[in-house]
Amino acid sequence: MLLCIDCGNTNTVFSVWDGTRFLVTLRCATVHQRTADEYFVWFRTLLEHHGLNGPEGLGIDEVIVSSTVPRVVFNLRVFADRYFGTRPMVVGKPGCRLPADPRVDPGTQVGPDRLVNAAGAFDRHGGDLIVVDFGTATTFDVVAVDGAYVGGVIAPGVNLSLEALHAAAAALPHVDVTKPSHVIGTNTVDCMTSGVFWGYVGLIGGICGRIRAEYGAPMKVIATGGLAPLFQQGDTLFDAFEDDLTMHGLTVIHAYNKTIGSPE
Repeated sequence: MLLCIDCGNTNTVFSVWDGTRFLVTLRCATVHQRTADEYFVWFRTLLEHHGLNGPEGLGIDEVIVSSTVPRVVFNLRVFADRYFGTRPMVVGKPGCRLPADPRVDPGTQVGPDRLVNAAGAFDRHGGDLIVVDFGTATTFDVVAVDGAYVGGVIAPGVNLSLEALHAAAAALPHVDVTKPSHVIGTNTVDCMTSGVFWGYVGLIGGICGRIRAEYGAPMKVIATGGLAPLFQQGDTLFDAFEDDLTMHGLTVIHAYNKTIGSPE
């Protein structure tokens, strides 16, 4: 049984993969001070809440980790070693190979989450893709015809933009991200909601259009992240939405390494 862990800047997600499907997906806030023991108590409690027999009963014996927060990786390694008796694969480290190596400027370190999304999207949709991920940042990842990550775009995340707007302008309230009924707002909240929603619709469409023009070949746009379905309401922005793309990418990378054998 495989445990997939995706540690992002805001949340850390744990999914248990039985080889054919995810049995459960659990989410907690990313806190670098959280110890291996705290992870285990939280993890075991929620597994039992979902009617599963705890980590021991599930027989978890392999772990793969993707983390954009390096300080968290040590405790996740200890968590895997102490409670599952296994050394985890860590995406981006020498012991974890990718199905296709990224083609970027020499010395560039690509975020592990972006490499994982590229692997997952290529496995499901083939190449020539733009993967739009709505996380703390909104990222656009270009996946070539052979599945390699070849570059992309990083823009501020939707919630990050809202928080910055609220923090920098004392008179402006905090608003939720929703699709407004009208573009022209007649009060402050409606004006802000319209600006954020339609502004991001324009950002997504504009960046994807420019990527397509520069790439010079037909491309599909694949969306992932919690806000993707909301922005799909604003226009026909995406060809597909994948709510488990990162976790699927982790299973793809894990299976690839098992097939070829990880380097010593």
